[in-house]
Amino acid sequence: MKRCKRARTARSAVSGRQVLLAQAVLVGGLALTLFLKELPGVVRELRIYRMTGGLRANRRYP
Repeated sequence: MKRCKRARTARSAVSGRQVLLAQAVLVGGLALTLFLKELPGVVRELRIYRMTGGLRANRRYP
């Protein structure tokens, strides 16, 4: 049985692993940017939560 030889075509020099790594870096960077953008609001919410008594304030704030 003969095997058909494929004609060599110009391939990209980027492997699949490199593409996955680049995508992971991109998604990680976007997640970090979103976290840093939302951090002041989270800190504000935590301060309000602590001022109202946290978990112990069940009786005061139904």
